[in-house]
Amino acid sequence: MRIRSRFAAFTIGVYVIMSATPGAQTDAPAFRAGRAKVVITPPIGSVMGNSYGITVATGVASDLHAKAVVVEIDGVKAAIVACDVISLHPPIVRATRELIASRTGVRPDHVILAATHCHAGPQTHPLFYTLATTEARQLSVRYSETLPGLIAESVRLAEADLQPARLFAGRGHEDTISFNRRALLRDGTVKMNPGRQNPAIVRATGPIDPEVGVIYIESASGAALATIVNFALHVAVVGGNRFSADYPHTLAEVLSRVKGDAMLTLFINGMSGNINHIDWSRSHQLSGEAEAARIGAILAAAVLKTYPNLQPIAPSTLRAASRPVAVPALPLPSVEQVNQARLTLARHGSGATFPQVIQAWRTIDLAEYAATGTWPGEVQTIAFGRDLALVGYPGDSFVELGLAMKQNSPFGYTFIAEQSGNGSISYIPNEKAFPEGSYEVDSARIAPGGGETLATAATRLLTELFPRP
Repeated sequence: MRIRSRFAAFTIGVYVIMSATPGAQTDAPAFRAGRAKVVITPPIGSVMGNSYGITVATGVASDLHAKAVVVEIDGVKAAIVACDVISLHPPIVRATRELIASRTGVRPDHVILAATHCHAGPQTHPLFYTLATTEARQLSVRYSETLPGLIAESVRLAEADLQPARLFAGRGHEDTISFNRRALLRDGTVKMNPGRQNPAIVRATGPIDPEVGVIYIESASGAALATIVNFALHVAVVGGNRFSADYPHTLAEVLSRVKGDAMLTLFINGMSGNINHIDWSRSHQLSGEAEAARIGAILAAAVLKTYPNLQPIAPSTLRAASRPVAVPALPLPSVEQVNQARLTLARHGSGATFPQVIQAWRTIDLAEYAATGTWPGEVQTIAFGRDLALVGYPGDSFVELGLAMKQNSPFGYTFIAEQSGNGSISYIPNEKAFPEGSYEVDSARIAPGGGETLATAATRLLTELFPRP
C-alpha cells in the first residue's frame, strides 16, 4: 500500500481565472486551506465493489485515492474527504473519525467523509467480500482494516498543508452526460434502464440535476490549491475487473493540465440514486474506460467554462455540524427470514438470482441496523458565512430530494455530497417512487417518506447554521 502527498505550493501562470475586485476579501477573517491525497488502491486479488458483486480484481486501470481539503477560519477547522470507493460501511466511518480525532485538530463531527460511489473501487461490506475465495477474502479483510488509517492520513496531511488562501464558488451547467434511469413504460410499470430505443418507453419518471458545482481555492499568491467539483451522476461507467477511479480520474487529469499538478481536484457525487450515463435514445454508446474518459472530459470542460465566472467568497464564519436522524425503516424481518437470507447469500454466484441477493442483503441489514424500527442516519453541513454550504447526506439518494434541498437552502451556493453521513444506507428513493417499484425501491432499507425525513433534517440544519442579522 502506498501513501503519498505530492503537492507543493507554486504560482500558476497558465490561465487567469479570477475577475474579483482586488482587496475584496481583506475585511474577512483569515481563511486558510490545505489539501492532500493518499493512494488507497487495494491489492490485486481483493474484492471489487461492483454493486452486489464479488468480482476479484485482476489489475489497476487508475489509482484510487482519499482526497482531503481542510479549511480554517478563526481556529475553527473542517474537512471534506472524497474516497474512491463504492460506499463507506458504518464501522469504517466510525473508525476513521476516531483516528482523525486522535491525529488532527479537526473535530470528527466537522468532517464530511464521502464515497464517490465508484463501482470499480473496493467492496467495503463484509457480507460480500466474505463470500469470495479464501485469498481474496483475506486481502479484503486486511484492506478494510487499513482503510480508516489511510483516509485519516489524508486529513492529517491536508491539515499540515494549511496556508493563507482565497475561496471562490460558482455553478456550471452540463445536461448531455446524465440521464434519469427510471422509465415509465406503456403498460404503466416503471423500470430501471429499460433498454435502448425500447418502443415501450413513454418517458423518464423524473429529472436530472445539470448543475456543476465548483469550489476553487487558491493560495495568497494566486497558486491553484484545490477545485472541488459536485455533480449528480452515478460513478458506475467502468465495469470489468480492474480497479478504476472512473470518470473522476479523467476530470482530475484534464483540470491538472490547465491548472497544474499542484492543484487537487476533489469530486463529490451529487444526489444520483436514479441518475446514470445511459442514453436510451441511442442505439449504442462507448463503454468502459473510453466512455468514462469521454464523460470526464465533458465534465472538466464545464468546470473550465465556469472558472472565469467564479465569485469570491469572503466568509465571516466557518460553521460545521453533524446531526443524527432516525429514519423510518421497513418492517423488521423475522429470525426465520434472516436465516433464509444468509442461506441465499451463501449461494451468491452459484444459484441465487440477483433479485434474491438484493432481498437477502436488505433483510440482513435491517436486522442489524433497524431493530428499533428506524435506521440510524446522519446529515452534515459545513457553512462558509452566508454564501456557501456543503451538505453531507447518507446513501444513494434520488435527485428530486437533492433539488428540493438546494431550492430550500438559505445559502447562495449549496452543494450536496451523497454517500456521506455515518455510512451507507443503500438507495434512498423519494416517496413518489415507492408505489412505482423497480430496482432502487427493491434495494431500499427505508420506509416511504424516509428520504424526505433526511432531506428535511438537512434543510433544517442549513437553516440553523445560516448567520442571520
